[in-house]
Amino acid sequence: MTESQSRQMDLQDVELSADLRLPLQADGLVIFVHGSGSSRLSPRNQFVAESLARRGLGSLLFDLLTEPEQRLDNLTGELRFDIDLLAGRLVEVIDWVGRDADLRSLRIGLFGASTGAAAALLAAAARADVVHAVVSRGGRTDLAGPVLAQVRAPTLQIVGARDPVVLELNERSCQALRCEQRLDVVAGATHLFEEPGTLEEVARLAGDWFETHLQGGRQSAR
Repeated sequence: MTESQSRQMDLQDVELSADLRLPLQADGLVIFVHGSGSSRLSPRNQFVAESLARRGLGSLLFDLLTEPEQRLDNLTGELRFDIDLLAGRLVEVIDWVGRDADLRSLRIGLFGASTGAAAALLAAAARADVVHAVVSRGGRTDLAGPVLAQVRAPTLQIVGARDPVVLELNERSCQALRCEQRLDVVAGATHLFEEPGTLEEVARLAGDWFETHLQGGRQSAR
């Protein structure tokens, strides 16, 4: 098991907490973007991150909201669908990675869940020169709107066969995306992939996608 390291990321206006897993000789880093009402401690994202570590891929899981913002959102729900805010935070994190001596040479991928998938796609379009792959798990990719057509990073959408609303929305996103893309439907899975073996399938699909698009090359100094 690759142990996670706690990091505090000083961004423009906020400081966010993060957990970093960095296997020896990693040449790819997957930044996780959690969904509404979740955090960097999401057990599903932690499971996928550990699976990626066994493939030699690093991961960075962080809280999109500060503690006061999270308390506000728990009461009102007003921030969890503010995709522009979430994407802006993610862009700042991508830029922070580019300044970090230990991380800046790694090729970056994004793994977004639920609303975090929309934020991931907006950030991928905004930082097209450094984001090399995107994976969505049960993602509201439709919330990226017209920006979908601007995404250049190869994009994989993973959705449960028993999650019909999100499946239909992901199919619509497929029509809007202009990059290399694929939609994989996990048999027997509902929205949270709680059924036996379904989260393992998510980890396998995501790992294969990131291995293909992240490994085998490092970023030049940025």
